Parts: sequence; structure tokens; C-alpha cells
Amino acid sequence: MRKLLATICMIAMTAAGMAQSEVYFTKEITPKALVKIYKAVGHEASGRVAVKISTGEDGGNNYLKPTLIRKLVEEVNGTIVECCTAYPGKRLTPEDHWNTIHKHGFDSIAAVDIMDEYGIIRIPVKDKKHLKYDIVGSHLPNYDFMINLAHFKGHAMGGFGGVLKNASIGVASTAGKTYIHTAGKVTEHTQLFQNLPEQDHFLESMAAAAQGVHEYFDGGKRILYINVMNNLSVDCDCDSHPADPQMKDVGILASLDPVALDKACLDLVFGHTDAKGDDSKPLQERINRQHGTYIVDYAEQIGLGTRKYKLVNIDK
Repeated sequence: MRKLLATICMIAMTAAGMAQSEVYFTKEITPKALVKIYKAVGHEASGRVAVKISTGEDGGNNYLKPTLIRKLVEEVNGTIVECCTAYPGKRLTPEDHWNTIHKHGFDSIAAVDIMDEYGIIRIPVKDKKHLKYDIVGSHLPNYDFMINLAHFKGHAMGGFGGVLKNASIGVASTAGKTYIHTAGKVTEHTQLFQNLPEQDHFLESMAAAAQGVHEYFDGGKRILYINVMNNLSVDCDCDSHPADPQMKDVGILASLDPVALDKACLDLVFGHTDAKGDDSKPLQERINRQHGTYIVDYAEQIGLGTRKYKLVNIDK
């Protein structure tokens, strides 16, 4: 692992004269480590703080557990925020979503807000190639700062899910999720799967929506990004019956730059040295099948961040 991290640092720092973003890393995946890496970024959350997670589909077991995130949520006096899904399941309606939130124990550790429970609003997007705007929950303006706390793993449609997905699909309302998934074609969730676009158009739409949320929080001045690389299934937490992880846990990474952060996590997956019981190939294949890495390329193109980063190991 140490040799791999050193190699990734060298690769990320080869572009002379190009700006780099700092990405912080710890191998430890504990409540204490989550608070430690948040503090290492040096960007204090203030005001009314939203902690955006995925509460996980009922039946799944790979989502970030309340026991892991509790200390961080308490540290920032945060509210756990979510939005309803756009596919049939136990999070499509607010009533079912609340039942899942309770079943998974999130309401036992902090206040929870389903941001689109009582309505939706539109926020601007800078990149209008596919989307005219982003559609989010009406409660988003209730927050001054967002901690984007993502579980990095595979995803059936996007290839992988990290902070870019958590900012785009994750913060979008049911209508917004449909709008992004269909690259701006429709907003009615019952029409989603009949209007799926070219794969790259979907990924570009996700990047545009993620940038919209980033810009909404004062051009990124009031947002911080964290990826937890554990339970690395090829399937998302939105899957009620996800495949068992075949790659071992890696660690926690954090940054102010979501593009650099997701790129660093991808590098750790694709630069992984496999061993018995620790196989990264299924996750690599899932990402490649969906052209998943393209989202970081496009997000960089539209100015959301940079793929060039310096990895800072806070364990040393």
C-alpha cells in the first residue's frame, strides 16, 4: 500500500506548472479517523451544516453505517440530508424513505432531513450542454455548508459512485435524478428508463449537476468532500441486493476538490496490487464497462476541479 501511494503521488505531480489539489488520505476507517481527516483538510464547517450521505436501500448492507459517521456529524453539529430516489424501492416516497432511515438507524444519531419531502427548487448550472438547471430539494437553502460524505464503490449505471455522484444524483430530487439520468429529456420518474441517453451524455449531466451544487455553496467555499473506500462492491448502495465486495477496504480520502478526490480514488482502484481475497478486477471491469472514469475528465473540462493532485498521507 505504501509503495502504491508513493507511485500515485509521483504520477499526480508530473505535470509541471499545472495547479494541483491536495487530497488527504488515511488507511484507518474508524469514527476517529473520519474526524481526523476532516480536520486535516483545514476547512471548518460553520453555520447550518448539511452532511450529505446515502442512507442505503432497504436490504443492502454496504452503506456508511451510523456508528462510523456519528462522531463527524456531532463534530460539526450537522444534519444528515438525503433526497428521495427515482426508481422503485424503499426510498422513492418520503414515507418509505423515512422507514428506511429509521431501520438503518440514522435518525438515532442526528437530525435527518429529506430535502425534497416538501417541494423542489431549481438551481443554476454553468454547463448547459444537456441540462438547463439542476432540480434539488426545497430545503437545500436551509444550509450554509455541506459535507459531501460519500461511500466510494461501483455503480450499475455510472460505473462508480463517489463525491461527484453524491453531489449530483445524491443532492437532486426525484425529478432532478430523472432529469440527470436522461440528460435533460424528462423529469417524470416513471419515464426514466424509457429515455436513457448515450452513456457519456449521462456522465456529462452528472458532472454538470455536481458543479451546480458546488457553485451553489459559494463556488465551493462552503463545501468539503470525503470518500470512504470500504465495502467496495461493484454495486451501489441504491441496490437492495448488492454483490459482496471482492476488494479489501482501502481507507478514507478527503479534499476541497471533488474531481481530484474521485480521481485519486480511481487511481487507488486501478493501481491496486491484487492478492488472494483482495481482487480489484471486478470493480475495474464495472467502471470500464460504463466508461465511468469519463466523469472526472469532463468535470475537469467544465472547470469543476482538476485531475492533478498531491496525495497527503496523514498517517505519517
